[in-house]
Amino acid sequence: MLPGMTWLAWLGVVVVIVAIAAVTGFKPKGTRHVARTRMMGGARIALLAIVLIVLYLAFRARSGG
Repeated sequence: MLPGMTWLAWLGVVVVIVAIAAVTGFKPKGTRHVARTRMMGGARIALLAIVLIVLYLAFRARSGG
């Protein structure tokens, strides 16, 4: 681990990587294609909702509200 990076920072990095992979539809060889399906559309909407909630909570915590 890099000095100065807590477990929470590493978790944040992993979450960003997974979110990018989920939104772009990246998949390993030999797996089913789901990038242009309804399920992936629903997953993207859920991911967007989670991001908005986290941003709102971060904004409220930062502003002291």
